[in-house]
Parts: sequence; structure tokens; C-alpha cells
Amino acid sequence: MLTPVSSLALFTFGIGEMILVLAVIMLLFGAKKLPGLARGLGEGIRNFKGELKPPPDDDSDERE
Repeated sequence: MLTPVSSLALFTFGIGEMILVLAVIMLLFGAKKLPGLARGLGEGIRNFKGELKPPPDDDSDERE
């Protein structure tokens, strides 16, 4: 009989896989462009988080 396999078990990453992914990224983009890519990714995440927050309520001027 076959035992059911959790779908999460198929997509686990170990140390070796992470090192391989980082090596491929280094080969694709080069060491000089990685800081700029990381900076752009960080700014994008900050902008996204800022857009998720509700805007401040400035109705006090409109009510008067």
C-alpha cells in the first residue's frame, strides 16, 4: 500500500538548497548588483506595508 505524503514535505529547503539558490543568484546578477537589488527589494516591501495601513483620519478640518 502507498502511504500518503504531505505536500509540504515536497517543498522543504535545506542548507544545501539555499546555498545552491544563492550561488545561482550570484552567477545571474553578479556581486556588484546584489546590494542594489536587496535595497530595491527592501524599499518595495516597505512601500507595500505602508500601503496596507489605513490612511490617517484628517476629517477634523472638514468638519469645522
